[in-house]
Amino acid sequence: MTRTDTPKSWDERSTLLTMLQHTRDTATGKCRGLSDELARSAPFASSPLTTVSGVVNHMRWVEHSWVENRFIDGPDLGPWTDDSPDQEFIDGASTSLAVVLQDYTAQAQRTDAVVAEHDLDDRSALPLSSGVHPTLRWVLLHLIEENARHNGHLDILREIADGAVGD
Repeated sequence: MTRTDTPKSWDERSTLLTMLQHTRDTATGKCRGLSDELARSAPFASSPLTTVSGVVNHMRWVEHSWVENRFIDGPDLGPWTDDSPDQEFIDGASTSLAVVLQDYTAQAQRTDAVVAEHDLDDRSALPLSSGVHPTLRWVLLHLIEENARHNGHLDILREIADGAVGD
């Protein structure tokens, strides 16, 4: 896989989608060559749900939540419940890394299909807690921010797991 943050076209949509894909590719690249055992390891006693596979599974479900649930008002299929609000982290840590990555890729494809059908100025079906219905542009920027933040977590987790460092 060749990761790039340079769009083929410099229009806003191409730039946003390239950056979103770049953050996804960064996450999957951080997982390359990592064993299931290391992907499930939680190196921080104070954060027992923080594992590579849990973080990537969280990233997958965040895309679902923002795009398929909140933006187009589809059903919330996320594994979280009132009793277990972090269930996606738990599920990720008990699932093979290959399956977590496969599910993440499938989610990205569903997200991309929804985005292709809408303009950047289209408003979400469901509002934020403030009552504002954000634009698709905002949702994409939010996903880029979310992924970039979690990629930093993956950097640290991967280096602790096996010493691997890099972009």
